[in-house]
Amino acid sequence: MPIDKDTKLYGSFSGNPGNFGAHMMNEGFKACGINAIYKPFKVSYAESAIRAMRTLGIAGAGVSAPLKESALKWVDRVAPEADAIGSANTLLLQGEAVVAHNTDWLAAFSALRARQFLLQLDKLYILGNGGYARAIKYATGKLGYPWECITRADWHRITELKDCVVFNATPVRGIQVDRTCDFIDCHTDTPTGRKLALLQGKEQFKLYTGQDYPDELYQKILKKGVPS
Repeated sequence: MPIDKDTKLYGSFSGNPGNFGAHMMNEGFKACGINAIYKPFKVSYAESAIRAMRTLGIAGAGVSAPLKESALKWVDRVAPEADAIGSANTLLLQGEAVVAHNTDWLAAFSALRARQFLLQLDKLYILGNGGYARAIKYATGKLGYPWECITRADWHRITELKDCVVFNATPVRGIQVDRTCDFIDCHTDTPTGRKLALLQGKEQFKLYTGQDYPDELYQKILKKGVPS
């Protein structure tokens, strides 16, 4: 579909933007015949990005580290779940108002509820204490699961964990856990991270367009990932 004056612009604001969201959303727009494009932006300050949304009419945007918490200070309205979590990963332009949402918790909720992650859920350990970690805590609260947070101050404890679920919500890669643990990694170049990104992306797509993300396309990206 050619880009014209009626093409809606969506994007993502991140300190370290990648291709995953752009590929997922643009392929979704194409499959659904929606006249829209999605472009990642490297952003240092949430205030500037949100002003740009209003100025340029950016219809919606994903928000990644390190902007998830600071974005709440500059929006016009905050959806209840984003307010409860204390961070946002999705912004919508409604009229001239920017509204903050959070779909990260829905992805974490689905992952933790799935059978493969419930086999040893006597205890859940969340690595990190940023915006993504807050969304995981919110999801575990909805499910009624006990959790404990591990941060830089007690990082050494990771090697002591056994028979539990470990959810990495940090930028750290290559974390090694005991083989008795179920390890959920948030990075999109891992199988679990790709699934989490797709789950929350489906919710974003619904917020952006009012339509469900095409399941055939979802399954394709889940299996093959996105081009680098």
